[in-house]
Amino acid sequence: MNRISNLPNIKPELVDQPTLEKLAQAGDMNHPPRILMLYGSLRERSFSRFLTYEAARILEHFGAEVRIFDPMELPMVGSVPETHPKVVELRELCLWSEGQVWCSPERHGAITAVMKNQIDWIPLEMGAIRPSQGRTLAVMQVCGGSQSFNVVNTLRLLGRWMRMFTIPNQSSVPMAYKEFDDDGRMRPSAYYDRVVDVMEELFKITLLMRGRTDYLTDRYSERNEQARKAIDRQINRL
Repeated sequence: MNRISNLPNIKPELVDQPTLEKLAQAGDMNHPPRILMLYGSLRERSFSRFLTYEAARILEHFGAEVRIFDPMELPMVGSVPETHPKVVELRELCLWSEGQVWCSPERHGAITAVMKNQIDWIPLEMGAIRPSQGRTLAVMQVCGGSQSFNVVNTLRLLGRWMRMFTIPNQSSVPMAYKEFDDDGRMRPSAYYDRVVDVMEELFKITLLMRGRTDYLTDRYSERNEQARKAIDRQINRL
């Protein structure tokens, strides 16, 4: 078997040579970009929900199809079977989505249990399907006091673990109780402008990514593992 002279550990038949041609979009891209939005509070006057709906209006203006998951009545992970209606709803929305927005309040310096519970219900794999892999992701947080970035940093870590492409821009809204009116609409401010920036960037990156994620997430290590398993299956048949 031929080897690459200066890369003896690589199997040449399994390594891919990336080209612009291979990055051509595949599949039907006639539908609007599909964005799923998650928020992390069950309060009646929830600023993370207000911010999520404000961002949804911006995305819809850009032309996205937006769905917002309501975490009310989603059981704690592991407490019910995966066939629970709210779990099924969340997972189907993840499979439907091409991009996502996660928005959580900061509580005790971290994301809320409501936010983490939603993410924990999304599996890395469902058989041969990966519900989160290759999706774009934007992260936002609301703060009760001064501006912090604990939540968005944690959400970035989780997004990376879920094999998502998290955009560089993010939103952190301090003293959120000052930034929304009685109807839950966000007041004009530099923080509002930043939300527009984040949604604009998410929309652009989602347009660039969709139809290409299968190729972008195709990995040498996994091709190598599949090849070894195929050899093992052949040996076991002998």
